[in-house]
Amino acid sequence: MGTLACILKEMGYTVSGSDQNVYPPMSDFLNEKGVSLFTGYDPSNLDHKPDLVIIGNAVTKDNVEAVAVLQRGIPYLSMPQAVNKFIAKDKKIILVTGTHGKTTTSSIMAHILFVAGMDPSFMIGGILKDFNSSFRIGSGEYMVIEGDEYDTAFFDKGPKFMHYDPEITIMTGIEFDHADIFTDIDHIKRIFATFIKKIEKDSHIIAFNNNENLKEILADSVASIDTYGVQAQWFFSNHVQQKSKTFFDVQGPGKKVSIETNMVGEHNLFNCLACIAAAGKIGITDENIIRALETFSGIKRRQEIRGIKHGITVMDDFAHHPTAVKETIKAVKPFYKKGRVIAVFEPRTNTSMRKFFQDIYPDSFLDADLVCICEPGIKKNIPDKDKFSIKKLVADIIKSGIEAYSFENSDAVISFLMSKLRRNDLVLIMSNGGFDNIHINLLEKIK
Repeated sequence: MGTLACILKEMGYTVSGSDQNVYPPMSDFLNEKGVSLFTGYDPSNLDHKPDLVIIGNAVTKDNVEAVAVLQRGIPYLSMPQAVNKFIAKDKKIILVTGTHGKTTTSSIMAHILFVAGMDPSFMIGGILKDFNSSFRIGSGEYMVIEGDEYDTAFFDKGPKFMHYDPEITIMTGIEFDHADIFTDIDHIKRIFATFIKKIEKDSHIIAFNNNENLKEILADSVASIDTYGVQAQWFFSNHVQQKSKTFFDVQGPGKKVSIETNMVGEHNLFNCLACIAAAGKIGITDENIIRALETFSGIKRRQEIRGIKHGITVMDDFAHHPTAVKETIKAVKPFYKKGRVIAVFEPRTNTSMRKFFQDIYPDSFLDADLVCICEPGIKKNIPDKDKFSIKKLVADIIKSGIEAYSFENSDAVISFLMSKLRRNDLVLIMSNGGFDNIHINLLEKIK
């Protein structure tokens, strides 16, 4: 809801919102944009008689404010409904969906459109460094939206992306996630398959070629499909990393272009491929594509360096799914050959706090030199038989020959690291939450 609140505020509406667990950077972002924020839910927050209430999917039907909205007859919408009503109704939508890479791919796409002078709008689940914002309202015809497969609201249990009618859809792949709303991978595939069937035949799909789940559901699509990845219509070659730069060549139907970017890791090259393919569909020149990827500054909390002190680098990343953890560690490893990659992980998503990935997570840390696994700072009412065990994860990582430890809280992690850190080390901190501000607290302790 935070991004949408900021957009509506910029459009001239009076906006306020309530939340009990707003991640601090988002609350700071809302304050900077002039959005009033109530701490905690209370019917009195509605006493100013709002014209409209937008209800996010974290709000249950028993929430006291939601109950008050219904009892008082206040008009309400879900977040995607509001996006369509206020922002996207006259735009050509480029929708980015999939289990991984949505935020980065959406951000790259938006930046390419902006550099090409197309004045795009966008709404993305991360803060783009080039705009210091997760949204933009442009006068151009295109809008980039990060399409979430998570449910929409308590009164609409379908996925958010089902509300949009895209001209171009980028699909990054399908894996199991969101165990709180999906039962298994087949459940997720059915959701995406339903979405595929609603895409118009004059629309375009840009699909990752190396995901079998995605390839299976695309068989029923009536839209045109371009593939990207390995042995796909769009692929990269001559991949070279020099210092903090990545160089590679891209080939696709009728196109060959050489790219230089600040992004690292094979997963980010695939993200670039998807955006280059989409840019080709709408006629963006090679020169603008090259310039955009060369100048793209990235997204906060995606391989974001929070500080370097006495030769020790502290990096923040949103990675939480086993695949994302694995690819993130793999991506940064070549840049810290003189030191060690110390992976600090907090499994705090609804899925990672359950044992679905218990036997998969150990392989995600094989490229790390030292691993610290911390109990999540939030608690969920999960039966013991279904709970993820960080102690078992640590034991399994140790079996693979990697030094690993478990901790009860972030303070214990910091105390341990203070006795271990040395110059040229990278501390890669991975969590989808604030993690008790461990990044700054660690930097303050390093002497």
